[in-house]
Amino acid sequence: METRGCMETRRCMETRTPQMHADREKFVVALSSVIAAILLTGTKVVVGFSTGSLGILSEALHSGLDLLAALLTLFAVRVSGRPADPEHPYGHGKVENLSALFQTVLLLATCVWIVWEAVERLFFRQVKVEANIWAFLVVILSLAVDWSRSRALLRTAKKHGSAALEADALHFSTDLWSSGVVLLGLILLVVARVTGIAWLEAADSVAALVVAGIVVWVGWSLGKRNIDALLDSVRPEERLLVAQRAAAVPGVREVRQVRMRRSGAESFVDLTLTVDRGTPLERAHDIAAAAEEAVRSALPRADVVVHVDPVPGESEGILDTVRLTAARHGLGAHDILIHDTSGRRTIELHLEAKEDLSLDEADRAARAFENDLRHALPGIESVLLHLEPAGDRAATITSEPVEVARVYAALRPLPVELGFPFRPHQVQVRSLAGVLSVSFHCAIGREVSLPEAHRWSEEIERRLRVRMPELGRVTIRMEPVEGLWD
Repeated sequence: METRGCMETRRCMETRTPQMHADREKFVVALSSVIAAILLTGTKVVVGFSTGSLGILSEALHSGLDLLAALLTLFAVRVSGRPADPEHPYGHGKVENLSALFQTVLLLATCVWIVWEAVERLFFRQVKVEANIWAFLVVILSLAVDWSRSRALLRTAKKHGSAALEADALHFSTDLWSSGVVLLGLILLVVARVTGIAWLEAADSVAALVVAGIVVWVGWSLGKRNIDALLDSVRPEERLLVAQRAAAVPGVREVRQVRMRRSGAESFVDLTLTVDRGTPLERAHDIAAAAEEAVRSALPRADVVVHVDPVPGESEGILDTVRLTAARHGLGAHDILIHDTSGRRTIELHLEAKEDLSLDEADRAARAFENDLRHALPGIESVLLHLEPAGDRAATITSEPVEVARVYAALRPLPVELGFPFRPHQVQVRSLAGVLSVSFHCAIGREVSLPEAHRWSEEIERRLRVRMPELGRVTIRMEPVEGLWD
């Protein structure tokens, strides 16, 4: 037989296995980006210095920073895959956001050098650029590699919700656009030398400025997104969707609070819901579990914590309020009567307290209950309480069985007298110090309503007491049946 520890270990492994596959896939695609960045950076450096092209050299610097960014991404995806621990209860997912933010800083730092060098070449010094076949080949190679890597990175980033891979994908996408601009600059340079149009020779520097603009634009959007993630910013539409899904769960009165945060691909959601305070504990637990599943239908990888607040029910009556207020003080309420005299309302009830309490302790609990009840029902003029013990000792008495023939004889004529068909059975009679305690089941028609059955049981008890004055406690179970007289 499988032990409980083995079962928990197996469940843990089953939960962890998909995450291990995801971590492995993220690592492989990040490693391939490192290799691609090494290839591009080395090629662009060689060709850039051999041709003197600022556009290609700026691309080489950009690719060098991409290599550093790819190495950071590789490190980030390895660390972010570690499970939560006591020091990091939300996991290590934000390492990816830190990596992406640092990559943004690298992107923006690239722009400073590119803009500086481009302005120098445009206005202050002449640099001869050789637009040969190698320059064109390295740019075309860069376009091909950037296109393939950006697609692979972005696909994996979306699949696993990886901020680091998304940042790396944006790096390669930026290279794709900037390489296209550099290629255009080289083409215009060739055209300038063939046609003699002098101003086209500045196309390489202009292309470098365009590259810087692209980098600034992408870097700004990337940085803002990761700063928001580190500050636990949440999109309003996502928060609204979570609230709507939870509010749609049967039994939820209101969604009072939704708090969300992300750690890598995982979302953490704290919900505060309200339910009717008369809802049983197990039912409240089921409502909370259903709310968790509803949130996960919108955020599949969410870790959801639900807090349930009890509130007065919409259809809660005075009796419900009395019982629930008593239960909140650890007391039981029964035999509740509401006296309405000329518009002045009084509540009379029996209040059960634990039998191991002293009279003083039980009285303090009763006074606290009465104060809360007056607050909940401000129209009540007075509350009359009868305190009694509750518990096994208080409820257990020693009695002896008694012959039931006399009870059957007293019950037999009542259906005709009352004009109400019923059939008594399972009659039990016990004697305690000469006082009889009677209980029996009373079969009645299934069509009878509950209030009507209660009135008939009271009338049966009254007629029975007339015939048997020594009766003490009488318990009647009204039992609906089909074909009573068949």
